[in-house]
Amino acid sequence: MVETKYGKLEGADHGWYTAYLGVPYAKAPVGELRWKAPEEPDLYDGVLQALDFQAKSWQREGSSPPWDKDFYDDPAFSRKLSEDCLYLNIWAPKNVEKAPVAFWIHGGAFMGGSGGEKEFDGTAYARRGVIFVSIQYRLGIFGFLAHPWLTEEAGTSGNYGMLDQIAALKWVYENIAAFGGDPDNITVFGQSAGAMSTQTLIESPLTEHMIAKAILQSGGSYGIGLHSDRTLKEAEGYGLLLSEVLNAGSLEEMRAKTAEEIWEANGPFMAKAMEKARGLFLAPIIDGKLLTGGYYELMDKGEIKDIPMMVGSTKDDIMVSPEMKTPEERPLYRGSIAFSQKLEELGRRPAYVYDFVRDLPGDEQGAWHSAELWFMMGTLDRCWRPWTPEDYALSARMMDLWTNFMKTGDPGNGWRPCTKEDPYVQTLDI
Repeated sequence: MVETKYGKLEGADHGWYTAYLGVPYAKAPVGELRWKAPEEPDLYDGVLQALDFQAKSWQREGSSPPWDKDFYDDPAFSRKLSEDCLYLNIWAPKNVEKAPVAFWIHGGAFMGGSGGEKEFDGTAYARRGVIFVSIQYRLGIFGFLAHPWLTEEAGTSGNYGMLDQIAALKWVYENIAAFGGDPDNITVFGQSAGAMSTQTLIESPLTEHMIAKAILQSGGSYGIGLHSDRTLKEAEGYGLLLSEVLNAGSLEEMRAKTAEEIWEANGPFMAKAMEKARGLFLAPIIDGKLLTGGYYELMDKGEIKDIPMMVGSTKDDIMVSPEMKTPEERPLYRGSIAFSQKLEELGRRPAYVYDFVRDLPGDEQGAWHSAELWFMMGTLDRCWRPWTPEDYALSARMMDLWTNFMKTGDPGNGWRPCTKEDPYVQTLDI
């Protein structure tokens, strides 16, 4: 039993740690709260039983190889889709005080994924004395829709999924001490869209002092990477297409639609938007509040937190083509090094940069985008692949590096920061 700001929580007792699953960190963003900034949750009535993952945000089910077979063949992943998806999960070792906190943001192109995917689990982190938190946030048209009607109502629009992440971070900052955690030692980290989210959070004034460290996996960069700068006005243009597809003449009519009706419009809306869109158009935008400028522009201005950081990518990551024979040709590899060296140029601490190169056994996909997740989560046993003892050793090593960094800001084991004079990149392989 844990006493939080909102009442008592009871989790699942696993002996040496407790898992609190499906903890609401905001009110359900339904009805009049659809397409609004998240609001604080209601007080719990009695003792809230936090024993299972809750519904995930509306999204298209399944994926393409290799993600489909590795991550999305789990029946549990097909649990209910709902707008009521603002929940977090906590794995807390027992009898700890001021333990470091790992705040995990899932990927999925801001359109898919959840905090309860089978490759995610906090047990290995709890075993190393770190409290692990995974979160969910609104996705796609529910999480990142901008529209002139919404802007007129609130002064801005879009970025709801990012505001969800900040609300979850605030919940953790205000409540994690009750679980034995240190609110002043929260490491925000994520992969793909989760890494892009992490870069957004460390460049946003809205996160204030709540982030102590950051890890950006296959999505953090400077100069070249997955980020694209999109203005509120541009994003509103895409939003107009949705109201057209819905045949809605007002914001009230849009909010009166059921979630199922909104989702049925998603396909036609996406088809129309992709005729003129570039990159991930349902993603964080420059709104003057969450982001006051473009990603690399903000780094040029030094508007990024001065905290310890880790950044990296995989050998066969996004944007890598077969003709790229050297690491230096890979965009996210280059973007990670440039990210660290830009920090150094700003007079900040350069980052620890890694390159995950282990070709996963069982097929010819190589070290694909997301391949490192099994290893740094310690969940190899949940995967169908024919792992070797060396794979398990690499996983243990990576979890040690990640948790060392969360504890001290230094992953240790000879891993040096990446500087212009010494552009060191830690290779992760068996």
